[in-house]
Amino acid sequence: MFRLQGSKVLAVDMTGDAVKAKNGSMVAYDGQMTFKKLSGGGEGIRGMVTRRLTGEQMTVMEVTGQGTCWFADRASEINLVRLQGDKLCVESSNLLATESGLRTGTSFTGLRGATQGNGLFTTTVEGHGQAAIMSDGPAVVLRVSPQHPLTVDPGAYIAHQGAVRQSFQSGVTFRTFLGEGGGEAFQIRFEGDGLVYVQPSERNTIAGDV
Repeated sequence: MFRLQGSKVLAVDMTGDAVKAKNGSMVAYDGQMTFKKLSGGGEGIRGMVTRRLTGEQMTVMEVTGQGTCWFADRASEINLVRLQGDKLCVESSNLLATESGLRTGTSFTGLRGATQGNGLFTTTVEGHGQAAIMSDGPAVVLRVSPQHPLTVDPGAYIAHQGAVRQSFQSGVTFRTFLGEGGGEAFQIRFEGDGLVYVQPSERNTIAGDV
């Protein structure tokens, strides 16, 4: 159902089913399609509450029909993630589209959300199917294993999946080593068994002021 055309355009072949995508990300379609605006950031009462608490405006549209839709957003690189009953945690600004068989929700992230200025919750995607996530530049997928934990700059973090635990640690920043200063006051440490997606271009954060 999901396929990439180049690295910055997602093509979705539809046969009467539905796909959820970031509002405004559809760039073209052929065939017969209907579009419905949804309230994003999670489904159900919990999603409504967390959106109100964080003020996040994750607007989602549902596309249904027969034909092909093409999606893109600000020339971002697109990465396909296949879920087989596991969970993907992804920053809401990095989620482009999900297949109809996947459920979206919200999860409390605590300190990391505050350091990024993206609110205290992150988006969760669960079930069987594919999700399309975006990155500023080609994403790098890093393996986390019990023998090899991983520490990530919060501004470069996109998503993670698998049996991964995350914690937050303060200390010297990555930029401190380069003599630039003004970097993140916190880092994210991942332990367990899974994958972490990072981008080569950091988003703006407020962690340096914490």
